[in-house]
Amino acid sequence: MKNPMLRTALIVALPIALAACGGGGGGSGLDQSYVARDVNTLYSLAKERLDRGRYEEAADLFNEVERQHPYSVWARRAMLMGAFAHYQDRSFTDAISASQRFLSIHPGNSDAPYAHYLIAMSYYQQIEDISRDQSITASARDAFAELIRRYPTSRYAGDARIKIDLVNDQLAGKEMEVGRFYQTQRKWLAATMRFRQVIEQYETTAHAPEALHRLVESYLALGVPAEAQKAAAVLGHNYPGSKWYERSYELMQKHGINVLS
Repeated sequence: MKNPMLRTALIVALPIALAACGGGGGGSGLDQSYVARDVNTLYSLAKERLDRGRYEEAADLFNEVERQHPYSVWARRAMLMGAFAHYQDRSFTDAISASQRFLSIHPGNSDAPYAHYLIAMSYYQQIEDISRDQSITASARDAFAELIRRYPTSRYAGDARIKIDLVNDQLAGKEMEVGRFYQTQRKWLAATMRFRQVIEQYETTAHAPEALHRLVESYLALGVPAEAQKAAAVLGHNYPGSKWYERSYELMQKHGINVLS
């Protein structure tokens, strides 16, 4: 019987795929109750379930490979395949746990970058809109950053960098939402802290121009026109044609303050 082989590949629809070609035994109809099976049959059955989209069953069977044949080369491969099956099943907590376990046991394995990527993607898939808590978003950012730090030239690093940009935009959007809320409550100092957070930590996101304008509004409301003037100057220098600079310029003119060039 031909031994199954494990390989990793990027795909367009989902930038993460882990596949294996199985030998005979796929589609054999064996159930998942405990039966002692040779590793090729068991692994091939798990792969067959994965290919058919029966992800929960696949994860259970990959776990059986490890349990019944803990010292075989397939145990290590099945561990990561099981994590992928959990991911496909949208059981993200299980996918993260399985991937972390793989890394704790096989930290130097050639598939370690993929395990890190699977963890990051599992967090990423759970991101919710900015009206909700963004702790998962921060976890996704940290996981992608860890992947890039450890494996900057891996096949997953490029997509991780793109995902970090998207995640940062999400986190900046949350800061903006909170800052605008504080403005409606006339809590100007609290608002400025949120907007400064955007400028200092997420300056490359699309939210930066508005954050600068909101700083102008908040500083003027606080009675510190010099700080408003500085924020307007930065806005004008970096985003001279934006609607946010136009609004800040008009606001400064109404207060009789020139915008620094």
